Order: sequence, then structure tokens, then C-alpha cells
Amino acid sequence: LYVPSGYHGQAVPLIVMLHGCTQSPDDFAVGTQMNAAAEKHTILIAYPGQTSSANMQKCWNWFSEGDQQRDRGEPSLIAGITREVMRDFEVDERRVYVAGLSAGGAAAAVMGNAYPDLYAAIGVHSGLPCGAARDMPSAFAAMQRGGKGFTHEAAMSPQSETLGRLVPAIVFHGDRDTTVNPVNADAVVVQSAQGEALRAQVESGQVPGGLAYSRTLHNDATGTTMIEHWLVKGAGHAWFGGSPSGSYTEPSGPDATGEMLRFFLEHPHRASA
Repeated sequence: LYVPSGYHGQAVPLIVMLHGCTQSPDDFAVGTQMNAAAEKHTILIAYPGQTSSANMQKCWNWFSEGDQQRDRGEPSLIAGITREVMRDFEVDERRVYVAGLSAGGAAAAVMGNAYPDLYAAIGVHSGLPCGAARDMPSAFAAMQRGGKGFTHEAAMSPQSETLGRLVPAIVFHGDRDTTVNPVNADAVVVQSAQGEALRAQVESGQVPGGLAYSRTLHNDATGTTMIEHWLVKGAGHAWFGGSPSGSYTEPSGPDATGEMLRFFLEHPHRASA
């Protein structure tokens, strides 16, 4: 857990960061530079760590049927860690978020689907939608060709179905990602929309001296952006704008960390539907 120096017991936001395969919490923190951003904005950052005993490559088991549902498997553990931090520190309950890279991105999609009451918004970087796979073979198929996720009702217990809502999402993917097919980002967007009619607005940009990107804003009837989809041209499977001191980073991409923080802070938890 990273506690910023500006925290003195006041209610602050919390972001849960889920690392990718072969990574550790420390490596992920260094690569994303999330702690420096959290220091600037006074945000608590929790880094759950997967163990090699649970997965040899230290991947979150997003593809396992028992690890995609509310109050079961890894989702229950990650939610438990989130709630433990909320018990031990003063956390603004309307500003609790979850984000991840690759397998961690897929796990973040699972958490947003299974716990829309807990997380105000999610960040999915180079990941897949919740329910894209049921086992290891279907996981590899979804990574290579794309997988469709299921809706929140399938991920939650019957007692929780009334908690379903559109969970705002910011999604990043490289168009040359050969590890996780970028069509999975489109599936995350569709899943996050939960069937609501959103209007798409496409913008283009380029990092000075770096990579170009398209940014699709999915707005509701009031003009509020509920989902952002960043597709980075020429980028592979890596955290954009990250530090080369960490693994799986692409420093020449847009600042995914800064953009995620901006998006999160723009989206406090709305009342459940």
C-alpha cells in the first residue's frame, strides 16, 4: 500500500492496481509511476500481489470460472483487500477504483462487473472483458482472436443483481499488440456500456516525439463521457507512458497513468440503479 505524504487522516481516493503476468507489485509500481501521480493528488494506491503458487506466471486467473464471480475466488480476495484498506484508512467511499495491465486488466474488468457497488470506475490496459474465457484453452483463444464477455448479472450473486449499473471505464490498447488482440478492448467497451445508448466521439492525437493515438469518447445523453477508449498506433503489449525501469512499458505512448487518474477523479460513484 502506498500512502502519500499528504495523507493526514482525511478522506482520500483509493486505487487498486493489478499487475500483469510475471510482474510484482513493486515492478508494477515502478513501471506505471503511479505512486508519483498519487503523491501529487493525495491518493492511496493498493497493489495486491499474485503468488506463483496460485499461478506459475503470477497471472491473475481472470479466465477461471471460479475467479470471475462476486464473493468467489480471487475477486473475493481483491475486494477483501480493498475493504481492508477502507477500514484501516480514511477512504472516500465514492472514489474507489480498480485498474490493471494485461491479466490485471482482465481482472479489473472482472472486479468492475462483479462489484459495481464498490468500484466507481475501472481502468483496463491491454486486457480482456469479464467472461471472455472459461479455462486456459479458451483464454489463449480469446487473447489471440478476441473474446466476448458476459454482462454483470452473470458475474454477480442473485442477492447483488440490483446493484448493476454502468461502471465508467477507461480502456487502453496498442493496435500492434500480439499478446492480447486489440479487439478485446472493443469488447470491454461494449461490456462496460451495459446496453446503454452512448454516443461515440473520436479524437486523434500524438505524443510529442512519440506515438499517435485515437481516443474514442462514449458519452451519455447529458454529454458526460462514461467510457474512454485509447487505441495507440504502432504500440504493443505494454503500459503507455511508463518508465523503462519497470517491465512491459512503452514510454513513447500517451500517459496512461495520468489519464487514468484524471478519468477516475472525474467519476465519483453514482447512485446504484
